[in-house]
Parts: sequence; structure tokens; C-alpha cells
Amino acid sequence: MTTPFPDDASLTPPPGCPADGLGLGAGGLRRLYGPEAETDPAGLYEKLRAEHGEVAPVLLHGDLPAWLILGHSANLTAMRTPSRFSRDSRRWTAFQKDQVTPDSPLMPVIAWQPLCVFTDGEEHKRLRGAVTDSLNRFDHRGIRRYVTRFADQLIQDFGPTGRAELVSQFAEHLPMLVMTQVVGMPEEYGPRLVEAARDLMKGTETAIASNDYVVATLRRMMERKRAEPGADLVSWLMQHEAGLTDDEVLEHLRVVLLAANETTVNLIADTLKLVLTDRRFRAHLSGGHMTLPDALDQVLWDSAPMSLVAGRWATGDTELGGQRIKAGDMLLLGLAAGNVDPAVRPDLAKPLYGNRSHLAFGSGPHECPGQDIGRAIAETGIDILLTRLPDLHLAVPEEELTWTSAWLARHLVELPVRFAPRTKPEPEPATAEGAQPTTPPTTPPVSATALPPLPPATAPAAPAATAALPAQRRSWWAVLTRPFRR
Repeated sequence: MTTPFPDDASLTPPPGCPADGLGLGAGGLRRLYGPEAETDPAGLYEKLRAEHGEVAPVLLHGDLPAWLILGHSANLTAMRTPSRFSRDSRRWTAFQKDQVTPDSPLMPVIAWQPLCVFTDGEEHKRLRGAVTDSLNRFDHRGIRRYVTRFADQLIQDFGPTGRAELVSQFAEHLPMLVMTQVVGMPEEYGPRLVEAARDLMKGTETAIASNDYVVATLRRMMERKRAEPGADLVSWLMQHEAGLTDDEVLEHLRVVLLAANETTVNLIADTLKLVLTDRRFRAHLSGGHMTLPDALDQVLWDSAPMSLVAGRWATGDTELGGQRIKAGDMLLLGLAAGNVDPAVRPDLAKPLYGNRSHLAFGSGPHECPGQDIGRAIAETGIDILLTRLPDLHLAVPEEELTWTSAWLARHLVELPVRFAPRTKPEPEPATAEGAQPTTPPTTPPVSATALPPLPPATAPAAPAATAALPAQRRSWWAVLTRPFRR
């Protein structure tokens, strides 16, 4: 067992020291920020695994020390034993020694707030119970109706052009548009919230200002819902028998919005990338050998929407993964690293369709309470997109795709695609109250639809004719939910 942190681990290498340019800080510890971490986070995790094993000492912004958990089993131990590894960030030694500046990009993520994410025991049960009870009140068919409506709107915006950039024009907008409805916000709040959420999660210099915008927006919503409550998350949290304070309601709304948006954006983008670039993957999906939920599970293994989660704080001196952890030390849950741990995945090429023992949504008492909503948004959104645009193909060679990485997540920059241009469908004629549509939808689920083989990566010339998007064309979720749309 080792204790690699010196007594003053906040020291940085002197100016001009070679270590400073190699992503190394005091004592030769590797940084989880800067060029190396942002360019190749997976490579950095493997270097740390080779050097330290299941748990590795690292440096965060400001060269503050922490432990990164790389092993699958070690991650589960930290997640499932709050008596040893607490969620209360006030235990962090760096906070107690005033080593974290108020403007640190870490603050929006790790500063203690009155919400279930930072509590344990009975207080955690009280707060989390309010969140889970409120989220469980949503009818998932209603969630899918929101997804269908907003996905159709986004597709219709770029459909006539025959080309799109699916990250900025689809994946980054769909989850937040849906979540504004879950929370009870007007639709026009969505675009600005998308920008603020992306900026906050990147940990940029403007992260504090973006967080302030999100908080101010939520406060306005709470004031409105206090006067006019509705069937939405804001109202249900405010009315819950747990008796949440205004601050507790606010912070839980904030974390639900941000967590749902970031994870679902990445899940949609990475799944679409896999469908468009992996011929075997697409063949399994179109041939019925794999369902879309199976595809999502594979992506959750290979590309966890959140690379790591901050964090856990040791309640006392302990040991994990061969390392001696001191009371007050901070531990980061390495979700992406744990999902490729050789102990559980000796062959990364072997598919894991339907296997949900990945770490993407956590485990234990703090397992993500909104994972079902996130999966519903991703699954339905991708289904609608592939159903509406079955000839979708990548517009650039795969090797030109790039990612950006912050300390919490890896984000696909662009996913440019082409397809036969679609004209906007004519609106369906109104039916009498209670009448059933005369033309039933006929499109089967995308997992059973014969998708065309992937074309060459270079885009073909634009087609001479413009294909019309049939008004009656529906995804399988639309088939199931149509009786409810009145």
C-alpha cells in the first residue's frame, strides 16, 4: 500500500519544469485537466492503471489532490459503502484548509448543497424519496410523446436541406427540450438552458455565471408554480410530504436538469455515431439480432455518458484498491475506466448487448434516479430519427470525427450527416372529438426495420429529386402512443 500525496500536495512544479508540460504536477502526479487529459482521457486512465492499479492518485484543477478509482469492483465498493465513503463534500480536506478558491471550476460540481447527492443516511432517504416519488409520477408514454414532438420539430428544421450536424442540431437540444416540459418550463427556455448546461459541465471560466443563470431561471419557475401549480416536477417537489425547503427544491431541480441533459446528450450522440460507423453494429440492429435498448447498453459500456463522478470523501483512514486513503481524501468514481477494467472485460471486442452491469448510472444508494427517463429520451429520439431518415449516412470519413474532453465527460464535437432532402409533411386533418384516425401508422420499430447498408463515408452528389416525408410515417413508439394524443 502507498500514500503518494505529500503533506502539501497543492504545490506545483517550478516554472520551466518539464513535468509541467507533460500533464504532471507535484510529486509527478498526473493531472485530470490540461492537454493530456483533454486529448486522450482513455489513454490517461490506462497509464494510471498501469502505474497504480485499481486506484490512482491524481490532481484536479488548482493541483488539488484526489484519488481516481479505475477498477470496476473498487468503484462498486465506494458506491455501495457510504459508511466509509461519504457523499458529504464538506469532509474534503481541501475545503477545511481553504485550498479551494470561490471561482474554482470545481465549485459548481462539488460545493456542498442541500440535496440528496451530498447527503447520507436518513437525510438522504428523505430528500431522495421526494425526487424518486416525483419522477415516478411521470407517465413514460407522456415522456415519449414529448420526445416524438420535439424530435419531429428538430428533424423538420433540417430535413429540407438534406444534411445536418446531429450533435448541435439534434442531440444537444432534444434532452433539454424534453426536460423543460418535465420541469414545467415554457419551451422557449430550452435553447439558452442548453448553452448554460454545456458551459457549466465543461468547467470553463464562465461556469459560475452559467450556474447562476440556471439557478435564476429555476427560482422564477418556483415562484410561478407556487401561484399556479401543475403536473410537473417543480410542483410535485414543492408539494411533497418530505417538506423540502425552497433551497432543497431548487438544488434538486438543478441537478436533475444538468445530469439528465449531459448524460443523455452524450448517449444519443455516441449511439448515433456507432450506428453510422460500425457496419456490424448496424447489421445487428437492422437484422433484428439486437434491439435499440441493447444498442444503448453497449454504448453505456463503451462510452459512459459521464467519464467520472465527483465524488466520495473518506470518513476515516481506510484502504481501497491497495492504496491507503486518509480521512477527508476525495475519491472520483471512474465510470469510463471501470467499464473497461480488464478484470471484467478481458476482450473489449466482445459485445455486451443487454448486459446492464455497467457503471454508467452508478450503483448503491446514490444510483441515478432518472436513468429510465434518460433512456426513454435517447431510445425514442434515435428511433424517430432513424425512422424518419432511413437513408441517413455519415458525411465525412470516420477518422475526421473529433471529441472534446473535460474532467467529467467526453463529448463528440460534430456528427455531420447527409440524406435525401425531406419536405415538411402536411398537417394531418383534424378528427372529430373521440374519433380514431382513419389511416393507421404502418412503420415497424427501427430495430426491426431493414436499414440500408452503410454507404461510403464520402457523401454522394445531392439527389435530383426531393423526397417527401410521408405524413403517416410513424415510429413504433408513435404507434403505441397514438391513442393518447388527443
